[in-house]
Amino acid sequence: MSELVARTGRHQQRYEDGCRLVAGCIPFRYRSSVESNGATSEELIEVLMINSMSGPGLLFPKGGWENDETVEEAALREAVEEAGVRGELMHFLGHYVFKSKTLQDEFSPEGLCKAAMFALLVNEELESWPEQSTRQRSWLTICEAIECCRHPWMREALEERFSKWHDNMSRARKEVDHPSSSPASSPDRQ
Repeated sequence: MSELVARTGRHQQRYEDGCRLVAGCIPFRYRSSVESNGATSEELIEVLMINSMSGPGLLFPKGGWENDETVEEAALREAVEEAGVRGELMHFLGHYVFKSKTLQDEFSPEGLCKAAMFALLVNEELESWPEQSTRQRSWLTICEAIECCRHPWMREALEERFSKWHDNMSRARKEVDHPSSSPASSPDRQ
């Protein structure tokens, strides 16, 4: 297998109306909690965050969306490069505009960025990945992630969009797995 390498440089970076276009994701997984008697109880959701290289707090993987890829491909690439995970994009969480203090250039003199964020169900954690020497991964509960989140816009994506989407998805899944009994479906009514 060939070694994974992170893309660098800005020669293929996309811009729109003075904003640098960015793609990212909130990687997540399910973990069964085990009770003291050894029985498995509920399924917990955890999100994956990475350390920031420019200060305290944790981030979700994100980076520049380039001309030769779709926004979904960019989000998947960033998950591999920064967090060393692969998975399936499950839901578009929305666009978030933020100001980057370090990424100002001729196309975005104000440092404005517009991030397209997705929910990514992780199905593989890589042992080695392009930014492993500078990035540490942390699996956290949603409450822990909200507390550790470096940027308000990422916290909003997690709290307002991801959590609500996941809650709705979980409710729908439970209804499919355990439909409420109605008189028409009752065995007595046949």
